[in-house]
Amino acid sequence: MNGSILRIGALVVLAVAAIVFYAATFVVQQTQSAIVLRFGAVRSVVTAPGIYLKLPAPFEQVTLLDNRILDLDLPAQEIIASDQKRLVVDAFTRYRISDPLRFYQAVNNIPRANSQLASIVNGQVRAVLADASFISVVRTDRSRLMSRIRDDVNREAARFGMTVVDVRLRRVDLPQANSQAVFQRMQTERQREAAEARALGAQQAQEIRARAERDATVIVAEAQRRSDEIRGEGEGERNKVFAEAFGKDPEFFTFYRSMQAYEASIKPGDTRMLLSPDSPFFRYFNDPTGRPESSAATPAPAANP
Repeated sequence: MNGSILRIGALVVLAVAAIVFYAATFVVQQTQSAIVLRFGAVRSVVTAPGIYLKLPAPFEQVTLLDNRILDLDLPAQEIIASDQKRLVVDAFTRYRISDPLRFYQAVNNIPRANSQLASIVNGQVRAVLADASFISVVRTDRSRLMSRIRDDVNREAARFGMTVVDVRLRRVDLPQANSQAVFQRMQTERQREAAEARALGAQQAQEIRARAERDATVIVAEAQRRSDEIRGEGEGERNKVFAEAFGKDPEFFTFYRSMQAYEASIKPGDTRMLLSPDSPFFRYFNDPTGRPESSAATPAPAANP
């Protein structure tokens, strides 16, 4: 009986001790900082991770703040650029709590901080883009404009204990009605450029073809001239050889020319010849020596090769 009472008493003591320990301590993670409040007033700020002691509630309370980089998406807003073009801007920002005490005293919690920061970012985006043209926002100077917005927002956010890491313009578009008109204008411009490119290409193609045809004509003419020269030289050489052969053996030359005449005149298929059998043209058919039946030798008729 006494043993059971003692065990129950020990458990009660341990439970009370655990409750007191839980109520008198708090844990700060690496991604957190803590504000310790005593009766609503700030007693201390803890930025290092670890286990810390405090007085149990309601004497002291602890508010934990996130030290990580936080994202804030902003609703799309319509802005008029310096060239009076209306833009729909969708932006977001990333920030972190750099001064926990000032943050707690200024905005107290993350939702209120987001509300304050959204108001600052929207105002700076509107102010900066109002001084820029549509082309610079969309194409040429977007990066510099975002850096300028970030710096301006940072100066405003510092009084709330926040540091803005980045401000990005996720999307910058014209309103739907303006986008359609701009698209039509861009399409017309691209079609005009395509027509000019096609016309220029056709002109260049015609020039290239004309130049190629001229070069081909010159090359063919040059080749024809050269072939005529070579043919003339060949015929001259042939005549020279014939002349030399005729000087050495006139009978053999006559026989050779007759063979050439037979080859050129007697074609297979449609050859028609009306000659007398004793014509000098056929003298080598009648006599291998080529002598006519009459005593005098008659030279074979020359045939055009």
